[in-house]
Amino acid sequence: MDDKFETLPLKPELLKNLAQLKFSAMTPIQAQSLPVILNGEDIIAQAKTGSGKTAAFGLAILNSLDISIPDAHSLVLCPTRELAEQVAKEIRTLARQLKNVKVLTICGGVAEMHQEKSLAYGANIIVGTPGRVLRLLTKNLLDLKSIHILVLDEADKMLDMGFHEDIMAIKAHLPSKRQTMLFSATYPDQIQKLSKNIQTNASVIKVDIEHDAKSITQIFYEVERHQDKDQALLRILGNYRPERSIVFCKTKQITDDVAKFLNKSGIFAAAIHGDLEQNERTAVLTKFSNSSLSVLVATDVAARGLDIEQLPTVINYDLSSDPEVYIHRIGRTGRAGQTGQAFSLFVKKATHVLDAIEELGQQKCHIEDISRLSIENKYDLIPPMITMYIAAGKKDKLRPGDVLGALVNEAQLDASAVGNIAIFNIVTFVAIKRESINQAIDKLRVGKIKNRKFKVGLA
Repeated sequence: MDDKFETLPLKPELLKNLAQLKFSAMTPIQAQSLPVILNGEDIIAQAKTGSGKTAAFGLAILNSLDISIPDAHSLVLCPTRELAEQVAKEIRTLARQLKNVKVLTICGGVAEMHQEKSLAYGANIIVGTPGRVLRLLTKNLLDLKSIHILVLDEADKMLDMGFHEDIMAIKAHLPSKRQTMLFSATYPDQIQKLSKNIQTNASVIKVDIEHDAKSITQIFYEVERHQDKDQALLRILGNYRPERSIVFCKTKQITDDVAKFLNKSGIFAAAIHGDLEQNERTAVLTKFSNSSLSVLVATDVAARGLDIEQLPTVINYDLSSDPEVYIHRIGRTGRAGQTGQAFSLFVKKATHVLDAIEELGQQKCHIEDISRLSIENKYDLIPPMITMYIAAGKKDKLRPGDVLGALVNEAQLDASAVGNIAIFNIVTFVAIKRESINQAIDKLRVGKIKNRKFKVGLA
């Protein structure tokens, strides 16, 4: 199969943009799904995280979009706010050469009033979470009667989160004649049942669903009691010393407890779960992405949609009873030709979970004695960056160049001391080298950005 985008019947503007983005060849999921999708067929596509599925349905949506029609053309449903924001951002990037494409994100954590105002101006593509989309539908503030394409991204996780009823309620507001795509990292029976309810003769495409086991070192450690996991976690971190790692836990409370324990142990860690406010979640994820945090402690739901580059280590503080979730978790490391490490803690009564992982992965779980890891080795790595916030963002027409210019000219920093600059609607986060953070904040507090003064401080 030819993997060049030029072989597909895509708009010239899309092909030009793909070339500028240096998307030279399709990923396996794109190569197999795009010809089917562009033909207007329903699909169920299963592929691992980071496989390029967002671009697959994003290109299909943009290719069939008629910008002269003001009504909403496509609806993309995601399980979490983070994933919805990420999907919307990628679609906007893919649409750069198309004029006036409006992509609107509708999620919780943002005042409905703002979303209502945005809807009044119209949107071509709506990306949202089921709960908020349904809420605006029931208030007659959202009209989906002209939807041509429905996409359920991370459909398995939406079902796990109990969104089945919301999805079916949203379906009642959609035209019966439409194209429906389900994208999922796993393929449980629930997905097949959902497909029968919302799709017509869907093609099933499974591509590259297993992560390359050779690129990830997988080690399991048995502990006597759940209470012993904290010290075991310290031993793993102290002996392997990963620059960054995600620690997976099964509940919100455990993520909070583990993050507090790690911080008390001198480790820069933060928890992320569904109870955090949107601004808190954004700050935590930004700091982890820009190397201001060493450890992110997360539930599976909160971690869906995270795309962290060069993540060396994943640690399962709690193993999921679903072996496919294990595969999904560890697949966040060892990507794009890199190697990774995956460590898992388990108690004896959970050995049946290891059996299921072995059966799915077709290889034995490598179990080691946790006591062989020295308790004397402490994790003392300090993140190289610290995140500064600026109380201004897109609404203030702020651009990365404006921020970098102010830091170089006003704060007198070398450009090499400035890391990632993430600009949101009303706030901007900037990663600054640890030794330069005080200078950056002190100077900008009295200096200006774009000839205006803004509040700055530590995020």
